[in-house]
Amino acid sequence: MRLPAPLLRNKRNVYKNAFGHALILAGSRQMLGAGALTALAAMRSGAGLTSIGIPKSLNAVMQKKVSNVVMTVSLPETREQTLSAAAAKTIQTLSEQYDALALGPGLSRNKSTQQLIKNIISQSKIPLVIDADGLNAIAASPQILLKTKTPKILTPHPGEMARLAGTTKSFVEKKRRQIAVEFAKKYQCILLLKGPATLVASNDGRVYINKTGNAGMATAGSGDVLTGMITAFLAQGLLPFDAVKYGAYLHGVAGDLVARDKTRMAMIASDIIEYIPRAVKKACR
Repeated sequence: MRLPAPLLRNKRNVYKNAFGHALILAGSRQMLGAGALTALAAMRSGAGLTSIGIPKSLNAVMQKKVSNVVMTVSLPETREQTLSAAAAKTIQTLSEQYDALALGPGLSRNKSTQQLIKNIISQSKIPLVIDADGLNAIAASPQILLKTKTPKILTPHPGEMARLAGTTKSFVEKKRRQIAVEFAKKYQCILLLKGPATLVASNDGRVYINKTGNAGMATAGSGDVLTGMITAFLAQGLLPFDAVKYGAYLHGVAGDLVARDKTRMAMIASDIIEYIPRAVKKACR
């Protein structure tokens, strides 16, 4: 699969803002690594700038995890050191500075945090990538997706898809295409259903089935990396369906290259981030 022009950077007279600014809302006291993986994957995938919004008490720890390549944004928190619903106004104001927003990895199921997620989804004016706890927050009321016209990308695994669709995981696995297509049309979103052959369904009926990737990628944090990649591609100006398609493809290629060099058994999520440049290079041949 050939990469689209916005990702190739063939022009010489450009600056970092030309490649988009991604905002990552991810991580909490017990799951700080999820936010770090998402943000670092976004940077490795070409976002000109990446910022991560986290509970204010975790700012110093996160800065160490993401080194000097990602900016941190300290936000109001709960007693459990998760993002608080009180952060909604700040995020809404700040969002004008960003081109795409990732929402969910490691945020927790704290009630205040879940309310924040709902508020962001219903009010967002920039493209959203919703994963993990972002999906958990809307599982009982996915109709909230219809409250905003901004592009929305959901990236569930079969268990999350079952909760969103009000069915069972076994039924999702039997009827993957049908469920993904119907959900995308009903809730006007793009849906990436994870699995052995990741399926991408658009609200306009388009379907893409990804054939890259391997079983070694079934490891903690792999989905966070995918979320970061898709968000970066959105921030760089790709159309939503293309951002998801190329994200799934390159995520899988990176995983295949890791498996070749390090084995499927020994693969961890940070390996996939490390191999994103090699995946891009392979796609450019």
